[in-house]
Amino acid sequence: MSFEIISRKLRQSTSRIPLRTDLTQSERRTIELFHESSPSVVHIRTAEFALEADQFSMNLQKTPQGSGSGFIWDRNGHIVTNFHVIQKADEATVTLADNTIWKAKLVGFAPSKDLAVLKINAPRERLKPIQVGYSADLQVGQTVLAIGNPFGLDQSLTTGIISGLGREIISVTGRSIRNVIQTDASINPGNSGGPLLDSSGHLIGVNTAIYSSSHVYAGIGYAVPVDLISRFVPQLIRYGVIQIPSLNFTGVDDFVIRKLKSNRLLPQDVKGVMVQDLIPGGAADQAGIKPIGVDQAGDVVLGDLIMQLDKMPITNANDLLDALETHKVGDEVNLIVLRNNQKKKLKAELQEWKNEP
Repeated sequence: MSFEIISRKLRQSTSRIPLRTDLTQSERRTIELFHESSPSVVHIRTAEFALEADQFSMNLQKTPQGSGSGFIWDRNGHIVTNFHVIQKADEATVTLADNTIWKAKLVGFAPSKDLAVLKINAPRERLKPIQVGYSADLQVGQTVLAIGNPFGLDQSLTTGIISGLGREIISVTGRSIRNVIQTDASINPGNSGGPLLDSSGHLIGVNTAIYSSSHVYAGIGYAVPVDLISRFVPQLIRYGVIQIPSLNFTGVDDFVIRKLKSNRLLPQDVKGVMVQDLIPGGAADQAGIKPIGVDQAGDVVLGDLIMQLDKMPITNANDLLDALETHKVGDEVNLIVLRNNQKKKLKAELQEWKNEP
């Protein structure tokens, strides 16, 4: 019997040592929360394949790529983690709290939200789904717990408080993830993808980043809020991607808007997203939105500048995407656009994104 198997059995046999009698009530509750929640947390290891050539042959070699954390979403074997944990992987394995190891299949991913869903074919009785909470009513000062595998150390617990709300971090796509939770609970490499829990043991966020140039914990950690997770994970399981409703147009870059203002082609005080091209038959096309064009004299005519969607002001592309994410395909929305320096009200019925020119 190998040392690794012996050490695993030893950890399993000593995992429920009776509590000492001199512990405080708070310590007892934290210990119980860890024992109740840790079976829902998993360790994810990834690998990548590369061809290595010698003078006789080409061999496909598998090399370790990284590791991270995740948690069990349901008894069907779905595992939620960060996209960046599996981003460059060709293969992933999931280690459950009972130390059994399972090959994982990628089910869906959303790079702009730093989310991914894996699936393992483990027996249902081995899977303990995490208790899902809410994040809309969180308060600064609440106690939080983070469980994960920092530096490859299995089932580690750190505690802290919510030290900020409504933060913003940048995803691997360069798009902002908004309303992120800030915590002082230690979140180090390997914690990514693990759960952030409240004092009742309910999931309130997914630990996703640390604020440090050295990528080592520096007192500030972030977690994607669970309300976003609850909205998008079912879509990733069902479709493999997030189905965000769309107006089906392409817009100009924000720096172009600034250039137009500097050249006095747009008023200095207006903000929004300018329509460059329409997808034929798309929501924007059917709503009567005008793209950039050319008049009979050959002069460029600016496209409509979308300034508001329902009651949400639109200042840039991220604002528009955030506004769209609160709706579903088929919803009718009210738009305020700027056309020829005059505001105009339009209605549009949102569609699925048509990925075509």
